[in-house]
This record gives sequence, C-alpha cells and structure tokens, in this order.
Amino acid sequence: MNTLASLHDLTGKVAVVTGGSRGIGRAIVQILAEAGADVVVASRKFDACEATAEEVMASTGRKVLPVACHVGRWDECDALVDRTLEHFGRLDVLVNNAGMSPLYENLASISEDLYDKTFAVNLKGPFRLAVRAATHMAEHDGGSIVNVGTAGSLTASTRELPYACAKAGLNALTVGLADAYAPKVRVNAILPGPFRTDLSKAWAPAEGEDAAFVPLRRMGRPQEVAPLALHLASEASSFTTGAIIRVDGGVTRKV
Repeated sequence: MNTLASLHDLTGKVAVVTGGSRGIGRAIVQILAEAGADVVVASRKFDACEATAEEVMASTGRKVLPVACHVGRWDECDALVDRTLEHFGRLDVLVNNAGMSPLYENLASISEDLYDKTFAVNLKGPFRLAVRAATHMAEHDGGSIVNVGTAGSLTASTRELPYACAKAGLNALTVGLADAYAPKVRVNAILPGPFRTDLSKAWAPAEGEDAAFVPLRRMGRPQEVAPLALHLASEASSFTTGAIIRVDGGVTRKV
C-alpha cells in the first residue's frame, strides 16, 4: 500500500511554475521542490527568478532553473516550454499561477489596453502554456496541470471585473482541457480567496487585524494553499481532474 509520503513524492519529476518568484507561486515552488521535483521558476523579472532559484536550491537540494517569461506573450510561453525540455528533457507538472489584477477608477475608465493585458496574462497565456505542456505530457509519461484562479471568478466584483472575467475563463479552460487531454493528463484549478501577498497590500487589513469579511476572520497565507497544489500535482489526486477548488476562508460560501 502506498504511504501518504510516497503518494506526494515528485522525485524525478519536473515542474514549471509561472509567477513563481513571490506570493502563492513562491510557496508552490518551495513545496514542489521539497517533494522532490526539479522546478522551473518563471516570471517577468529574471533577477527575482534567479534569487528564488538560489534560495530553493539551497534549502532543498533540488535543481531549479530561473526563466524570464511574460506569459501574456505566446512566443515567450513557447520559449518557456522549449527551454524546460531542452534543460531537463521532460515536463510533468505545470502550475499556471501568474496573474495580474490592475486597479482602475471605475468601469467606464477601463481602457482597451488594460482589458487586453488583463486577459493576456490571466487567460491567453495559460491557454498556450497548458496546450503546449499537455501535448507533451500526453505523448510521454502523462502529467498534471494546476491553474491558479480566484474565488472572485465565482462572485465577480466591480472592483476587479476584467480580472474576474478572465479567471472565469480559466475555470472553463480547466474543465475543457481536462476532457481534451484525458486520460494521461489531469487538469484542475485552485481558486484562492483573500490571501496576504504583495498584490493584496493595497486593500487588505493590516497584519493581526480582524478580517471581518472572512468567516475564518483572517487573511490566508501562501503556505496554506501550496499543499493543495502539491496534492493536485501528485499521484495522491490520481482520480481528480476537471475540479475547481475554492480556498477562500469561506468567503464565497458566505456571499
């Protein structure tokens, strides 16, 4: 019988994590490496990727490759997959974590450029990366794709409407890809709610303050969603695909 540790063991696997240099992505990079995976850390800023790679290699002993990639551009998405295969010779796990949620004054002030950039990073890029990765996985040893969306895609707010719409598209993409690339590739989505990251500093209550809008009365921490990403990336979730899982402290259920 497989043990819990063996089910989550990623030794010999290669994972790509976009937006992997900070926040939730950084926590996912760490836990995948701790589980034995070699990891590609991707984000727009190479210096941040390189710093993360050095930290994770030092703490886990795994190989970590930093790659600069703007996921809103298909040529850079293709280059990320190609670089991974050239360097490691395989690709077993893709975590589409990169995202952007730009601020705006009101809905009428949203420019076409802001709208297009939001959809490019949150939906267009993940589509291209997932298709490229899943095609490779299906032709080889199989694999797992984890899309990181937002609980806001289920309860869209005027404050982040283009972002929520793009992430709602990511939910649909998750279900569609799960069907398209079964049985060798599993595709699932995590929908974080109010987590304490760099992106939440503009609106989140201060550390230690009560978050009254959250049933659990506080903001989440990136380390509290990373174990779910590991679960979905590993054989522990071998009968889970097309799932969309909220991790939001109960906010969505409350609305």
